[in-house]
Amino acid sequence: MTSRIQSASPAGTPGEATGQPAYPAADDPIGRQNGYAPRASLDELHDTARRIAANVERVLVGKPEVIRIALVTLLAEGHLLVEDVPGVGKTSLAKALARSIDCTVSRVQFTPDLLPSDVTGVSIYNRQTGEFEFRPGPVFANIVVGDEINRASPKTQSALLECMEEHQVTVDTSTYTLGEPFMVIATQNPIEMEGTYALPEAQRDRFTARVSIGYPDQQAELAMVDEHSGHNPMADLGPVSDGETVKRLIETVRTIHMAPEVRRYAVDLAAATRQVPEIRLGASPRATLHLVRAARAQAALSGREYVVPDDLHTVAVPVLAHRLVLTTEAHAARRSATDVVRAVLHRVPVPQGSAGTRQ
Repeated sequence: MTSRIQSASPAGTPGEATGQPAYPAADDPIGRQNGYAPRASLDELHDTARRIAANVERVLVGKPEVIRIALVTLLAEGHLLVEDVPGVGKTSLAKALARSIDCTVSRVQFTPDLLPSDVTGVSIYNRQTGEFEFRPGPVFANIVVGDEINRASPKTQSALLECMEEHQVTVDTSTYTLGEPFMVIATQNPIEMEGTYALPEAQRDRFTARVSIGYPDQQAELAMVDEHSGHNPMADLGPVSDGETVKRLIETVRTIHMAPEVRRYAVDLAAATRQVPEIRLGASPRATLHLVRAARAQAALSGREYVVPDDLHTVAVPVLAHRLVLTTEAHAARRSATDVVRAVLHRVPVPQGSAGTRQ
């Protein structure tokens, strides 16, 4: 969490063309006067993220990159889709992240017989007052864990559309605002398709990032066996932060500086996915916004007050891949959405020259 991202840029490093630094120094006081995030706020963010990551890693052993993407999604005010085979810790990741923050948490087990009102809430007639009273559903929480979301019918899945995008719920012509922070962490199994309903594109597009946990390496799995076989670490997992702190950190992420050249680069990356012959449906404008927000969160977690192209490279696959719809020919050629996003990253030129000043 403390090291700066060092991945290579496909078209060179910003600043090579002019020989001048492309982005301001992290300790530049002039940059802070021009609106960069205060150093104290970044220090608080970095310390809080480190404690949350260490807490989650007590449950999900050997997966620091997965935990980092979950933190990026949280700080970017987004929603996370955890998609992988059974038994790799999808639900454990969601529950551990929720328990690490002292805020309201609810869990919904999605099943074929689940109704939309079971998620959003329902109005019940009160005989004593002669009026209908609204009983909030589990969606009225700061963190909502939706387990096996693709097992519910499309009608029930659609109950999350409004709350994920607009942070509000409309029931019987009345609109109720959800609290902040608000995050949906949903899990699904892409292998077992019997009795499931694939998420429609509109639903997938509302998830800021998708992450696959994957199998642990042998050393991590051995450590898990040693530590977890006789004791459930989730039982002792307590909060290391709270909702108000997370709200404050989200505000800090919003102030992370993004130079005009880097913003243009984010737009170019999203636009490039719409021009690839292998893609039937490219990234939406909402995807561009999520890419920018996630890049700001990634920069903040790296201890920087500004975004560099490497931040966009780091979050591009988790943010963009699950939104793309490939053609039949691409599937036949065994091309994946991840492959296409990586190809786009190598094809779109990285911004050059000085980009550290505000315009």
